[in-house]
Amino acid sequence: MTPVSEFLIITGMSGAGRSTAADTFEDGGWFVIDNMPPALIGKVADLVTRPASDMERVALVAGRGGPDYVDDLTTEIAALRVAGHDVRILFLDAPDDVLVRRFEGTRRRHPLVAESVAQGIKRERELLEPIKSQADVVVDTGDLNVHQLRGRLIDLFERNDPNVGMQTTVVSFGYKYGIPLDVDLVFDCRFLPNPHWIDELRPLTGLDEPVREYVLAQPDTQEFLAKLDDLLGLLLPAYLKEGKAYLTVAVGCTGGRHRSVVLAEEVAHVVTGHGFKPTLLHRDVQR
Repeated sequence: MTPVSEFLIITGMSGAGRSTAADTFEDGGWFVIDNMPPALIGKVADLVTRPASDMERVALVAGRGGPDYVDDLTTEIAALRVAGHDVRILFLDAPDDVLVRRFEGTRRRHPLVAESVAQGIKRERELLEPIKSQADVVVDTGDLNVHQLRGRLIDLFERNDPNVGMQTTVVSFGYKYGIPLDVDLVFDCRFLPNPHWIDELRPLTGLDEPVREYVLAQPDTQEFLAKLDDLLGLLLPAYLKEGKAYLTVAVGCTGGRHRSVVLAEEVAHVVTGHGFKPTLLHRDVQR
């Protein structure tokens, strides 16, 4: 078979946005098949890689199956790679409470028969853990609406610089809203003085110059950034050497509006200085 440029396997929790992902990639010019039984992936690969085929990017949304779902999906992914194809796995996830609300809002029945939606989600999460552990990128859709999810996927898969071997993302967040599900490295900046307790800074965010100046003026901030520069100088090339395709660095403070926003902006500059072009996200800055 002649390898296509790319196979993307889309999987994840029911209710986490697989249909939105399928629409996004189809709009982006990918050949997309939704609800694909894992056991048929090999047969589809045979069809789309025939010499006369002009399909360069193929996205397969793995449909939910029976007890052999994970084994079948793992086997088919391995077979694609053995055949020489470039294969990536996108896993869509969201916190359990968000998934419960989505199912209750649509009145859909969870695909895993259970006593309750929550129990079905629990069973599905246990079932999919082996696949999630293999994923090249995990996207937490819990705080994303449809448009934001589309934008996140475009950032990850459509705006990738072909000259940069690892797609990097820097995200700020608030611990009070939970640590993002889809991060690799987490740095806690709650050791710095909190601008929230300064009346004139409280209504502002880390995107405003007075907050930025306050946070960067702290002696511990500069030492933290210097040591982080050294650490990322070690880690980024090492991850790239090991073939990691995606890396997400998260910086958290209490509410995700002040300190973490300032430091995430600075961390993005650090990452850029090491030869990468990061995407920058501020998850909780508007809360």
